[in-house]
Amino acid sequence: MFRHQFDPTSLREYDIRGIVGKTLSGEDAFAIGRCFGTIVKRGGGAKVAVGYDGRLSSPELEERLVAGLVACGLAVSRIGCGPTPMLYYASYALGADGAVMVTGSHNPPDYNGFKMMLNKKPFFGPQIQEIGRLAASGDVVEEAQGSAETVDVSEDYIARLLQDYDGGDRQLTVVWDPGNGSGGAITERLVARLPGKHTVINAEIDGRFPNHHPDPTVPKNLEQLIAEVHRQGADLGIAFDGDADRIGMVDDKGEVFFGDQLMVVLARDVLKSRPGETIIADVKASQVLFDEIEKAGGKALMWKTGHSLIKSKMAETGAPLAGEMSGHIFFADKWYGFDDAPYSAVRLLGITARMEGKLSAVREALPHVLNTPELRFDCPEERKFAVVGEVKERLAAAGAKVQDVDGVRVLTDDGWWLLRASNTQAVLVARAEARDEAGLERLKADIATQLQASGLAAPDFSGANAGH
Repeated sequence: MFRHQFDPTSLREYDIRGIVGKTLSGEDAFAIGRCFGTIVKRGGGAKVAVGYDGRLSSPELEERLVAGLVACGLAVSRIGCGPTPMLYYASYALGADGAVMVTGSHNPPDYNGFKMMLNKKPFFGPQIQEIGRLAASGDVVEEAQGSAETVDVSEDYIARLLQDYDGGDRQLTVVWDPGNGSGGAITERLVARLPGKHTVINAEIDGRFPNHHPDPTVPKNLEQLIAEVHRQGADLGIAFDGDADRIGMVDDKGEVFFGDQLMVVLARDVLKSRPGETIIADVKASQVLFDEIEKAGGKALMWKTGHSLIKSKMAETGAPLAGEMSGHIFFADKWYGFDDAPYSAVRLLGITARMEGKLSAVREALPHVLNTPELRFDCPEERKFAVVGEVKERLAAAGAKVQDVDGVRVLTDDGWWLLRASNTQAVLVARAEARDEAGLERLKADIATQLQASGLAAPDFSGANAGH
């Protein structure tokens, strides 16, 4: 009889993830297949698409996952190694009822995990906890003999990406860095068919990530890209994370375009053809982004952080575009509404090719702010959400301008600061942003005061300033 216990730390809010050989194993992968497959079958589904990233542990985990799905009597389409968004695309192209990607995303090499989609919708939160319940109780469908076939969707995916390039024949010079992640091979094939001069560095898929960590939101991981942009005098540089569902970018001067700044460029373009529509950004985005969306004739909607939450809100509101500070960009304008870094790159190149000036001029024209990067500090699991609630109540009673979409975001004359509880870790996350150094110091002091009043030690903001 089938029963299985997952390490409790692996069942997260948006995915299943752990350290291979410690909190994640082949037995876990089989159990995920057996339990997710049960959910698909009981919902009337018959077909699941499966893909995997370039981590050294991914092929074995994919094999065991597929075995679990087949044991549910499902037909499994194995698309092989590639970016997560190609798996999402496959679920549409192949008419799959579910999709599972084996990926550790931007985490260290010894991590791996699983991202899931059910009926073209995000699979997260209580649904992931249901997998744990089904496994522990053995409540799965009776074992049956399904099937598995290998399907190559890569050519169709690349062709569909190229379909929405609208920059004409202008010859841009572009440097790409997939970071030795699973988007490397697709990137090389994609750029070969785009106009302009394209250079791809760190294209070899290597789960050891020998050149740098595959997280393009960290400036240190963009140093190679920046150096190559300078060397070539390129128009821009584009980077992907380990499974290519998040994008990073630097402009023609080698300066980082942060997620909210990139969203300004994309939102302005989308709103030209879709005036008045809603553009969504997560609560961590700069106030500059929300202001610029309104200036461009759109309706700015602040929403909770988390790619699954954003995708669900897009479906609810019909928003054509959404984005997170983390580099997850979601196009429902001409695309399918999921986070896809190669697709976002194609749309960005089209915009850049149609520009009269340089991307650096766009960045320099935006209001300049100073900010702290995300500062995380430990908090007891049972206290983290309570602390946020206590802070919100005190601030509201004092007449502060409080937005409580996801945590506490406080607007001041100097800027804003945010305190939120992580959905996936026992930590609180603090961030502040202001127009000048003095304002930033006041905001940091305010955060420290509020936390101390809730019985927590004040965070250490030393060295946490960053121009943005």
